[in-house]
Amino acid sequence: MLHASRALVAVAARSLASVADEVTLPQYRALVVLAGRGPCSLAELAGLLDVSPSTATRMSDRLVAKGLVRRRTSSRDRRQVRLALTEAGRALVANVTALRRQDISRIVDAVPAGRRHQLVESLTAFAEAAGEAADRDWAAGWEL
Repeated sequence: MLHASRALVAVAARSLASVADEVTLPQYRALVVLAGRGPCSLAELAGLLDVSPSTATRMSDRLVAKGLVRRRTSSRDRRQVRLALTEAGRALVANVTALRRQDISRIVDAVPAGRRHQLVESLTAFAEAAGEAADRDWAAGWEL
């Protein structure tokens, strides 16, 4: 598993290199959470990222300043603020995902055809055990 994890980290690093000047790895993770889960409150985002609310606040402030995330205040209760991706945030996540998908496709193509199904099943179980929610948009083209 450790060996495979190094390979996956390398895939992630290569795909993030294209946006390294725009966002940090933790900021990118926040964008991915918002892309996969949709708009959420600051407290929800902090919980999903497993960071303190103050850390999530600073991170969201930076992402808002970069035009990647927007804040919406509820018309009924101004204390309720929801965070959501902007079009620029969605585009950034889509671009990185496309690079990652290409790299993963190249790697999966190198796996013997008879073992690919098992590989996808095993990695899906691993991701679920780690608490990664399946996202239909992200999974398109990777189903068994």
